[in-house]
Amino acid sequence: MTPAPVTTRQVRIEPRFESWQSAARELLREGVPPETIEWLEATGGEFCPAPVMGEPGVHRVPRRFVEIARQVAGHPSAGRWALLYRVLWRVVHEDHDLLRLETDADISVLVAMEKAVRSAAPFVPPEASLEELRQAARICTGCDLHRAATQTVFGQGTEAARIALVGEQPGDQEDVQGLPFVGPAGQVLDRALGEVGLRREEIYLTNVVKHFKFIPTGKRRLHATPQEPEILACRPWLEAELQAVRPEVLVCLGATASRAVFGPAFRLMKQRGLFLATRWTARSMATLHPSAVLRAPDEEGQERLYGLLKQDLTTAVAELGRAGRSAGG
Repeated sequence: MTPAPVTTRQVRIEPRFESWQSAARELLREGVPPETIEWLEATGGEFCPAPVMGEPGVHRVPRRFVEIARQVAGHPSAGRWALLYRVLWRVVHEDHDLLRLETDADISVLVAMEKAVRSAAPFVPPEASLEELRQAARICTGCDLHRAATQTVFGQGTEAARIALVGEQPGDQEDVQGLPFVGPAGQVLDRALGEVGLRREEIYLTNVVKHFKFIPTGKRRLHATPQEPEILACRPWLEAELQAVRPEVLVCLGATASRAVFGPAFRLMKQRGLFLATRWTARSMATLHPSAVLRAPDEEGQERLYGLLKQDLTTAVAELGRAGRSAGG
């Protein structure tokens, strides 16, 4: 006896995770198997209504699947939606621990897609305000640093700030408090800012990486320098922040932040204090990270490095004054 042909159901979604998630939840609730679905993406300007949700489903899926799905949603493959729903169906109906079977054909493809697009980009809302970005960054899983960190440490300040300072990453105290530069390095920075006539309320302060990377040693957590993949993964947040603030003067604190902004060929000790053009402002420069002052082996070394930091910040303030006079005609 010839089996009856499978009736295909077309499901049209916007090409983003939230749209797929909404449709997938309803399909799962209705018990619609993956082989009967044809996933279609809404074209530009095409209205795509959200599916009408019925009673809440009782299905629970691993948090890891949601993390992977958010990332894979940003992959260019047209088959990503079908793959995601197929894996979701199998997790619910076959094996709740399916994601651990990396030799499985579906899982191996899913993991490969995730690695190919791993970044914060899917979490960054377009044309967002700083507050909207701050809220969105709380759930960012764009790289693996979020797994061990306590929380996302987003930038601090307002969109009206004329000067922005960018550091490397949050430290131990920043990770605990959820604010940038509140530990020992922050105290050094506050001292220097005060001596050159700046207050925190007047600046925008952030880091190129938003989660604390560390090496656990007993009860202590030792700072570990973020690597290029982690910096690139987090870059969409920095770009969105600077786009929202549009600072007149941009100051990079330390080598990691400098290379993230100016490129890998930048040499901090040779080029610190010099203004270079970036995509955000022609008045972009670099100086020492305040933590470099703390790492100096003796008091004399600390004073010397602190002097360089203060000198560069003084230069930045003077340039900010010239920018203001130029804008005022």
